[in-house]
Amino acid sequence: MSEKNVQLLRSAGYKYIIGARIKKESGAMKDLILSTPHEPGVFNDIPYGNGDRLIVGYSEDRARKNEHDRNEGVERLRKRYAKGTLTKADINKRGYNKFLSISSGVSVRIDEDKIEEDKVWDGLKGYRTNTDLPADQVYDNYQQLWNVERAFRITKGTLEVRPMFHFSEKRIEAHVCICFVALKVYKELERLLKISGCPYSVDNVLRIAEVIVTIEVDLPENGKTLTKTIYTSKEERDIAYLIETDDWLNKNG
Repeated sequence: MSEKNVQLLRSAGYKYIIGARIKKESGAMKDLILSTPHEPGVFNDIPYGNGDRLIVGYSEDRARKNEHDRNEGVERLRKRYAKGTLTKADINKRGYNKFLSISSGVSVRIDEDKIEEDKVWDGLKGYRTNTDLPADQVYDNYQQLWNVERAFRITKGTLEVRPMFHFSEKRIEAHVCICFVALKVYKELERLLKISGCPYSVDNVLRIAEVIVTIEVDLPENGKTLTKTIYTSKEERDIAYLIETDDWLNKNG
């Protein structure tokens, strides 16, 4: 989130919780962040300005991951540096090139001081917010971000929603509405599968249902029509209650 986007959120009256780039803060703010207690479950609430707050938390799991990722990245750099195969692509690549020091635009070396400076941030994560929520609730709410990310994956993947160009506001609203309803139907099916104890995911249920056939037979003697859904495999029989309304009602009261 750029500062411009944050200002737009604030001017529109939105309450927000966003990830903070604590390593990019000013020197004084970084010193303040690093001086706070680094203990699991402890969230430090730091005034940020403009009515915002900076919530900083520490996680031992995150610290171990930060250390592991850095060690892997630095080790790759060390091997390539030792072999003399460090290239311009390695220098331009984002990530662990920050541990390289370039002198006079020609000489490249691994900067051990930068590696040590990076270690002090292991396990720390910042959250910027303009809400009045307690610090631990800010953290808990941010942890639900995966639900939003998963919704995007479902929408773009399974539902294959794609952007379209529309000429009028009504058509734009209709397109957004259709996309939202499609996601809502998906999530509702997911909920029904969960409460009914179905062993299959939504994607698997949709795959199985694609080959289930329903036939209609006209009975000439009495003028009635007999409808029969045919289930030819165990998978199809397992989800039959989703298709047969009476079975669904019996299964779920």
